Amino acid sequence: MGIKSFQGSRREQASTENPSIKVKDFMTRKLITFTPEQSVEEVIDTLIKNRISGGPVVNEKNELIGIISEGDCIKQISESRYYNMPLENNSVEKHMVRDVDTIDGEMNVFDAASKFLAAKRRRFPIVENGKLVGQISQKDILKAAMDLKGHTWK
Repeated sequence: MGIKSFQGSRREQASTENPSIKVKDFMTRKLITFTPEQSVEEVIDTLIKNRISGGPVVNEKNELIGIISEGDCIKQISESRYYNMPLENNSVEKHMVRDVDTIDGEMNVFDAASKFLAAKRRRFPIVENGKLVGQISQKDILKAAMDLKGHTWK
C-alpha cells in the first residue's frame, strides 16, 4: 500500500472584489408614506396594520417634508386627552418631525451603522434629486451585515 495524499475539493479562488456594501443596495424602496393632510388617527391605523413604527411624510411631488412615528402619535394622544380635544382634528403636519436627517444612498452600510448609533434613530430616509427614493432601517443594516458575513469588511 502506497501513501495516499488527500486533498479535498478545491474551491475556486474567491473574487477579490468586495460585494456591494452601499446603503442603496439594502434600503427599502417600497415605502408606506404619509401626507401632511392625513389625520393622526389614520397614521396610527396604518402603523398598526403594517407593523411599522413610523414613516416618511411627503408632499404631492414625493419630496420629503417630515417623519411621523409611533412616539409622535402617542404624544398627540396624550395631549388630546390632557386638553380634552378630539383626535380627528389633528393632521400629520401638526405632529410630524420636520427636521429630518437623511442618509446618502452611496454611503457604506457600516458608516450608516455608526450614524444610527450616534443619532439613536430607527430609520433614515434616502433622498435623490429632492425626491424620496427609499429608507434604511436598523433591521436593514443587520440584514446587510448578515449578507456580508464571511466577506472582508472594509
